[in-house]
Amino acid sequence: MKQLLILSGKGGTGKTTIASALIRLSNAKAYADCDVDAPNLHLIAGRNSAPVNKDYYGLPKAAINPERCIQCDACRQNCRFAAVLVENGYTVDPFACEGCGVCEFVCPVGAVSLNPAVAGKRMLYRDEETVFSTAQLKMGSGNSGLLVTEVKKQMTAAAPPDTKLAIIDGSPGIGCPVIASLSGVDLVLMVAEPSVSGISDMERIVKTAAKFGTKAVVCVNKYDTNPENTKEIETFCKEQGLPFVGKVPFDESVVKAVNSGRAITDINCKSGEVVKAIYHRIMKLLFDEGGE
Repeated sequence: MKQLLILSGKGGTGKTTIASALIRLSNAKAYADCDVDAPNLHLIAGRNSAPVNKDYYGLPKAAINPERCIQCDACRQNCRFAAVLVENGYTVDPFACEGCGVCEFVCPVGAVSLNPAVAGKRMLYRDEETVFSTAQLKMGSGNSGLLVTEVKKQMTAAAPPDTKLAIIDGSPGIGCPVIASLSGVDLVLMVAEPSVSGISDMERIVKTAAKFGTKAVVCVNKYDTNPENTKEIETFCKEQGLPFVGKVPFDESVVKAVNSGRAITDINCKSGEVVKAIYHRIMKLLFDEGGE
C-alpha cells in the first residue's frame, strides 16, 4: 500500500482542501487526518457512519493523596513546571503537569502518584469499502507526535486488504506531528503558498522530508495572487530537482464547496480541474515510476 502525505508549512494554504479532492479522485479506501490539534478533514470528506472512539492516553499526571500528605512542600519546591498548587491543601494542576515524576520521587511519605490521563480520542470511521482514521487531542495536551503515529497505525491496520493507496492529511508546520506523519510514507505533496512566509515554510518542509529520505513534490495554491513568488517557487523546485506538479488558481468557488461539505472536484470549477491534472501527475510518480 502506497502512502501519500499532504503537507504545508503553515495553516491556511489549502492543504486539506486539496487533500479531500485527491481522496475523492482516487476513491481512496484508506485515509487519515493527522492534524490532531485541529482536525477538519471530516468536514469535507464527509462520513455517514458513526465513529468508533477510543481514549488516547498521553503522559501520566501526578495526583496528591490529601490523607497521606504531610504538607512538607517538597513536591512544590521541586516541580519545575509550577504544577503543584497550595490551595486548601496540596493539589496538582493537570494542565501544567508534565508527568515527569519528580514530585513522586521526592515525596517522603508516598502521597504522590502518577496516574494515566486521557489526552485525547482516536476515531475510526469504517464502512464496507473505506476507513478513515483521525483523532482529537485535548486542549493543552502534549504528545501530538505519538497520537499521529497511533492514527497512522489505526488506518493501516483497518485498511481493506486490496488497498493500493492511502492518503494522509498532515498538520501544518514542521513540529512533532509532521515528523511523525513523514515516517514510512512514499511521497509528500507540499502545498505551497506564494508568499514570503509560504516560500520559507516550503523550504523547511522540503529539507525535513529530505532528512527522512522521502521524495517530495510541490504545487502552489492560489498562485495568481502573487505570480512573482510563484515563479520563485518554480525556480527553487528546478534547482533542487523537485517535481513541480501544478499551479492552482485562486477560486471563489472553493469557499462555496467547502461550506457545503464538498470537495472542489465535486463541482465544476477551475481549481478543481487543475487539481485533477495534479492528481494524475502524482499517480504517475507514485505508481508508474515506482511500481506497484
